[in-house]
Amino acid sequence: MISLTSVAECPVFRIRPGDTNKFVLLCEPAAHGCAPLQVIEIFDEGGATPPNVHTVAVESFFVLHGHGVAECGGHSHALGQGSVLIVGPGEMHVVRNTGPGRLYCLTTLMPDEELGALIHGGVPDRLDAEDLAVLCGGSRP
Repeated sequence: MISLTSVAECPVFRIRPGDTNKFVLLCEPAAHGCAPLQVIEIFDEGGATPPNVHTVAVESFFVLHGHGVAECGGHSHALGQGSVLIVGPGEMHVVRNTGPGRLYCLTTLMPDEELGALIHGGVPDRLDAEDLAVLCGGSRP
């Protein structure tokens, strides 16, 4: 299977109304028949994930743009463009945008532990001009 699209055309959701982060679905088991879930997670200024833990999944965050902090295993880790954070199963973690501006992470969860379905059940959203500038150089290919 081969799939090619622009990030500007990918579905975007927030899990709940008022959440401080949104997800751009890039690769997901339901749509692509693959094991990992891969998203671009966009954190509003001051936004954060809720504290969470995965039973069997390994989650990785690659910072594309912005600054944040990860709280894992009782430690805080500064995140900036180019940082890679890998969180193993059973590790409670939080990723928080420390701004200014938004934090953009390429996030992969394998296996997806139904996160893709949770995201799809959320509130549809969209990429705005700021997102497109960071992710597509301001243009829609």
